Amino acid sequence: MGTTLLGITAGVVGSYAVLRRRALVGDMLAHAALPGICLAFLIVGARDIFALSIGALASGLVGLLLVSILCRWTRTKEDAAIGIVLSTFFGAGVVLLSFAQRHHQGNQAGLDTYLFGEIAAMQSQEILLLLVVGALVLSVVFALHKEFKVLSFDPDFAASQGWPIFILDFSMMALLAIVTIVGLPICGVILMAALIILPSAAARFWTNQLGTLLVLAGIFGATSAAVGTLLASPVPQQLLGFNPLIFGWTPSHLPPGPVIVLTTSSLLIVSLIIAPRHGIAARFIAEFRLRARIFREHLLRSLYEMSEAELPARPAIAESALVDYRSWNRWLVDLQVRRAKRHGLVELKDGAIRLTEEGLTTAADLTRTHRLWELFLVKYANIAADHVDRDADDVEHLLPKPLIEDLHRRLAAEGRLPLQSRADKPPPSMPESPHELEP
Repeated sequence: MGTTLLGITAGVVGSYAVLRRRALVGDMLAHAALPGICLAFLIVGARDIFALSIGALASGLVGLLLVSILCRWTRTKEDAAIGIVLSTFFGAGVVLLSFAQRHHQGNQAGLDTYLFGEIAAMQSQEILLLLVVGALVLSVVFALHKEFKVLSFDPDFAASQGWPIFILDFSMMALLAIVTIVGLPICGVILMAALIILPSAAARFWTNQLGTLLVLAGIFGATSAAVGTLLASPVPQQLLGFNPLIFGWTPSHLPPGPVIVLTTSSLLIVSLIIAPRHGIAARFIAEFRLRARIFREHLLRSLYEMSEAELPARPAIAESALVDYRSWNRWLVDLQVRRAKRHGLVELKDGAIRLTEEGLTTAADLTRTHRLWELFLVKYANIAADHVDRDADDVEHLLPKPLIEDLHRRLAAEGRLPLQSRADKPPPSMPESPHELEP
């Protein structure tokens, strides 16, 4: 219950930190909290969760203040300032931890579990603290959703509207600090930043909407925390009925914090691969389809150009002639010709290729688009007529039909088109003699 609640809260609050490019602030807060934990223990003399949390929060806020001072009053960049504070405070924390361990109750307090986290050392009052903190943090996020949204995407607009940017920014970082501090007993100083960053990074592959991102980040955080906790517990071996060995360890001996982080990393990898819009597989399929369409359009335009002198007779073109015309690989031409045939755009007979009626219409439209774009580049982009063909090839496949129609009207109205060019017929191929292109 505790880890699930922490996963939800860290995923939601971490989304704002990731969007504002302050993901490493959570890492700095976690490391900067260690000196405060040790000092609080040395003062109180017991592992009191409230005292240790107050000490951790105070130490983390001091770290935030030092980062702000270094960025504002020195020439140190923010990333360097975060690294300086992180390493310095963590070093001080390790030194203080060694003193605390020499305390007569240091080893029994289990302060070393704050490095990597240890769920078994948690007490009921810590679960209660997580419950209260999680409810409070999520309530603040819900209440200030509009303000945090504007601050994340357009802080200059928020400032121009008179919004208290400093207070909002400090509130957002304070929420991040609170979540980081209460999560230290679970994931520890070293790994807490992963639970803040990874759920929102995984959710980002699935959506472009902030509200959906927050929901998915909370779900991913809760799922990874719950699953990681179960994997690190005796539950797997109880379900399997034996003690499976993993590199000499049984699952009950696995530390829960690292297992939670690895579970979250697995969700990130899965999202990276299979997300429907931004995943690697989806992008690969989209790029493959685009390349196939571009090659098919080049094929149809080439057949039109080679048949143009005999149109509308639609002569058969030898495949070898097409290969020589475009300097293509023969096996690639064979593949694309077969695909064009399945689409009803070409006919094959005795090694010759012939445009169908539908293919001729499509090829004429493609050729018209190509040559209109050539004319535009020659007249308005000052590209030489004998070099414009390759430049037109790079863009013409992405031009929407309304733009092409508007381009034809503008060129015709300015007298830029040859007299024989009509709206339903491609203009002559480039290069043309200069007087044919002038008004």
